[in-house]
Amino acid sequence: MTDQAPAPESEILGETEAALPGKPTCASRTTLSHIMTHNDTNLLGTVHGGVIMKLVDDAAGAVAGRHSGGPAVTASMDEMVFLEPVRVGDLVHVKAQVNWTGRTSMEVGVRVLAERWNESTPPTQVGSAYLVFAAVDADGKPRPVPPVIPETDRDRRRYQEAQIRRTHRLARRRAIKELREKRAAEGFED
Repeated sequence: MTDQAPAPESEILGETEAALPGKPTCASRTTLSHIMTHNDTNLLGTVHGGVIMKLVDDAAGAVAGRHSGGPAVTASMDEMVFLEPVRVGDLVHVKAQVNWTGRTSMEVGVRVLAERWNESTPPTQVGSAYLVFAAVDADGKPRPVPPVIPETDRDRRRYQEAQIRRTHRLARRRAIKELREKRAAEGFED
């Protein structure tokens, strides 16, 4: 029996980088606001879903870059839910925060709120989304991200829910890969 200390977690995981200090949820939380105009409408006269999705991706990208301390790219959008239509003249607020972090990736949760530009009524939630971002270096290779430190009960709930989404995302990816391999082995071309 020796008195040698156990290897640091980074060595156990095969990582060469030193562990990054964590950042609280509030460190990168942001709100992007934009007033909707006729240029943003679809054929029905409401704001095009793609316009909202771009605002969501922009806000989430800003949060991911702030949290990771550098460039981050959209890896996936797990879910985009539209709850209410957005109209011309609505002031849209896109609120984003990091919910969960892995070694090189992070989930960003986004809430979309809208209010009339000329009224003082409370905003209404019109959408929500979850996006996964990967931090990248100058060569586009994945780089480590600091852990997120949930600060409130709501942040802790979001962190736990993000872990569930990640588990489901990985299981879905694995199941699809296995199905495709099975079909290829049976001679089916996709």
